[in-house]
Amino acid sequence: MLGKYALPAFNTQDLEVTLGIIRAAEAQKAPIIVQTSVGALEYAGIEELAGIIKTEARKAKVPVALHQDHCKDFGLIKKLINQGYSSVMIDVSHLPFKENIKLTKQVVSYAHKRGVWVQAELGRILGNEDWQDVKSGEDLMTDPAQAAEFVRETRIDTLAVAVGSWHGIPINPKVKKILKTLKEHIDLDRLKQIRKAVKVPLVLHGASGVSDKQIRQAIRLGVVIFNIDTDLRVAFNQALIQNLKKHPQIYDPRKILGPATDALQKEAEKKIKLLKANKQARKFKSTR
Repeated sequence: MLGKYALPAFNTQDLEVTLGIIRAAEAQKAPIIVQTSVGALEYAGIEELAGIIKTEARKAKVPVALHQDHCKDFGLIKKLINQGYSSVMIDVSHLPFKENIKLTKQVVSYAHKRGVWVQAELGRILGNEDWQDVKSGEDLMTDPAQAAEFVRETRIDTLAVAVGSWHGIPINPKVKKILKTLKEHIDLDRLKQIRKAVKVPLVLHGASGVSDKQIRQAIRLGVVIFNIDTDLRVAFNQALIQNLKKHPQIYDPRKILGPATDALQKEAEKKIKLLKANKQARKFKSTR
């Protein structure tokens, strides 16, 4: 797998998005990760949203993993593990390095005893997840030497790296200013150094804003999971708006949302093919 293809980790917050994602995976015969954010859980409810994903995953013809994205609350992580999540992300990258290690180790100890993978982050990925004052984008990047120590000490299963991508559409003036200091969107040299320093799978968050060319380069350099959310939201919202403008008389929510779900599925299929994850389902055992 390393260097040849990568898995998409698609965010969801409701039934329609979940259906679009899993239908895309089935159409492309791709193994996928469906993930939730803390905000999505607050919006839909833990049992409700996890229930939707697990129900659709059981019926799916491809392997589907359930993952929790950025989470700082150990108590919530425990609840999600008990809900049947395949993997969880403890993100305390805002804390000092040693404290990040300490708290991450606690999560790893709890999760591994229950057969659950743990992802953690080193460095800061700009956007909706992280609003802080820094002098430049370089200050937020993952340090390869620290990455080696971090992985060795924590025994995490996957490492989210900060190499220039960002969450969402940057609208915050502080974030826009920081982004201007970055020489290139993805620091490929830094990514190469991190890959040499650690053996665990690397994860790139904020992949919606990365060019196709750099996605392919990142795969060749060892990134095996790409988090994708914004592009799916944009596709869904644009189709929803167009449908309402074209058919203002529609009042059935199913007919309103149906074309938007179809558009999201099409975008998800596009991303799956970009990552070359299509037709790879046979290589994976289901985590359901």
